[in-house]
Amino acid sequence: MNGLPITELTDALLVSYRQHGGINHVDGANLPSRGAVVDITLALLRLLFPGFFDDAVVHASELKADTVLRMDSVAGRLEDEVCKSLGCFDAGRSTAEDRSRARALVGEFLRRLPSIRALLQTDVEAAFQGDPAARSREEIITSYPFIEAIAVQRLAHELHRQGVPLLPRMMTEWAHGRTGIDIHPGARIGSHFFIDHGTGTVIGETCVLGNHVKVFHGVTLGATSTSGGQALRGRKRHPTIEDHVTIYSGAVILGGETVIGRNSTVGGNVFLLHSVPPDSTVVMEENRVRVLPKRGRASDLDYQI
Repeated sequence: MNGLPITELTDALLVSYRQHGGINHVDGANLPSRGAVVDITLALLRLLFPGFFDDAVVHASELKADTVLRMDSVAGRLEDEVCKSLGCFDAGRSTAEDRSRARALVGEFLRRLPSIRALLQTDVEAAFQGDPAARSREEIITSYPFIEAIAVQRLAHELHRQGVPLLPRMMTEWAHGRTGIDIHPGARIGSHFFIDHGTGTVIGETCVLGNHVKVFHGVTLGATSTSGGQALRGRKRHPTIEDHVTIYSGAVILGGETVIGRNSTVGGNVFLLHSVPPDSTVVMEENRVRVLPKRGRASDLDYQI
């Protein structure tokens, strides 16, 4: 076609496949399907918040039957994807063993849905109480990207806690792409959590957040360095945020030994590599803002922030 050496180009690409791998759905060794994981995640959101994530009218008389059908569908599809995850990352087991383990893991996970719902209700309440612009709790569920991000993270965290590989990260990265909020499924987050605005917020894998934590957009709870690569796996690399802490926009808090004490406030654009005691207020004092006069004015204003 168009005079291009298609056979030669194809052969070069096949050499790349052999040298570098990166092929899915080959010879039966399938990774989880990204499309299937997205569909399952949406179905789980509909189970957590009936009527909020689809257009169908919810009739009280049909709620049980609809939920049974949805639960059965999710259980089967999730079992398939968990089985793929287990098979790709532990070749020592048989397919039958993977299937049996996947069924048990999915059963345990689905039993946790009522507890996840209860925890999410505290997040909705924290958002409503913490944002005077919110007119109703329904507005928060339907409109705030934070709710979608934390709902998916709390679901994924359960699978992560069970040791299911790959699938939890696929779920949270899908939510990251939709909301701009990046919360690793390994992060441990207490009740009454709220991210206001949310865009650009990053919460790393080994973060531990207490109850009643409020975070604004652009906050990073990260590691001091990842240059150690895979040698750092399993280590506490990200900070601990205790109860009733507020962290304002643009703050960066790094390090596995960094602890922000309870009842503390961390101001905007603060950069922290060390712990602070309870009941602290942390602000930037080194930066200065200059307000320069336009032409025709005699002086300028120089003040600290």
